[in-house]
Amino acid sequence: MENSKNSEMTIGIPRGMSFYNNYPFYYGFFSDLGIKIVLSDPTTKETMSKGASLVVTETCLPIKVYVGHVLNLIEKGVDKIFVPSIQSIAPKIYNCSKIRGLPDLIRNVVKGDYTIIEATLDKSEKNQGLYEFLAEAVKPFGITDMEKIKNASKAGWKAYNNFFIMSKSGMSYKKAMNYALQGKVFIENQTKEYPISVALISHGYNILDDRTSMKIIEKLEGMDVKVYTSLQLSNEQMDDGIATLGQNMYWANEREMTGAAGHYMKDAKIDGIITLTAFGCGPDSLMCERIVRKTKRFNKPLLHLTIDEQTGEAGFVTRLEAFVDMLFRKKRASIINKMELSDSNNYVPNTNYIETTQI
Repeated sequence: MENSKNSEMTIGIPRGMSFYNNYPFYYGFFSDLGIKIVLSDPTTKETMSKGASLVVTETCLPIKVYVGHVLNLIEKGVDKIFVPSIQSIAPKIYNCSKIRGLPDLIRNVVKGDYTIIEATLDKSEKNQGLYEFLAEAVKPFGITDMEKIKNASKAGWKAYNNFFIMSKSGMSYKKAMNYALQGKVFIENQTKEYPISVALISHGYNILDDRTSMKIIEKLEGMDVKVYTSLQLSNEQMDDGIATLGQNMYWANEREMTGAAGHYMKDAKIDGIITLTAFGCGPDSLMCERIVRKTKRFNKPLLHLTIDEQTGEAGFVTRLEAFVDMLFRKKRASIINKMELSDSNNYVPNTNYIETTQI
């Protein structure tokens, strides 16, 4: 009887899509209600292959990976899997169709004895806000007390805010996540100086998944490059970045794309911009086009990388190395030019003339 009760109070969360940005909140919320969380294993080649085998070829890589993680949870014996439908995060601000229809996609391609917990968040509609979303998420566990749900949401926000504070300070994603889940806040001193800084523009599910991103952040840091992402920015900074590019926000994840790019384009410490998108992503293709058009105006070199399940690491690294080498050469040339200008400006002509009068 006890094992049955434990099973009933267990929820599976796939390591994909909203997991990378929202997991601190999910962890605080579900844990406060006594619901145990089981995560799928980190992404592997097998995860990608299994997910890709169940969907049409044109499906973007993040969705294929997500399907693979759902399969992994079923293999673990999890019978309730959290597959949220995040339709709209603010009035008239929407997600792409694949994210909006994620529960329907999973239900139709992943067969098995499990229950999809398909809570819907749609702030463009009435009565589908955050509390309604959270109530749907815990209804299968027999939790219906709204006061209890609201209190649990505070625990979720506390964990999320701790994570955000540490991420914004420059702490790595993994460290910030680890401390936040322990209920701790730790700000570490950033002592190392990097000669080059780049802004990595992408979604969390692309750059924070070690397998799909091929550990791009670690690779860049290994090349002596400081990496900045949207995690170091506030919503206000990203909103200003969207305005900088002359755009109005439409896509739900536009802040971490055009918003972050617009902010970092104006930042003098950023030497270059790297965009990383999944092949076949419609919204990203539009947002990246806007970014490319503006980079010349701000004199920021840009490297655009596209990933899918066939992307080879060797070619990926070669392009990164070439881009970083170009940034180093550009910065050296800039420093030399400044030195030459400085020497020229410091030149003082000889005015110590001795006038003689002829007798």
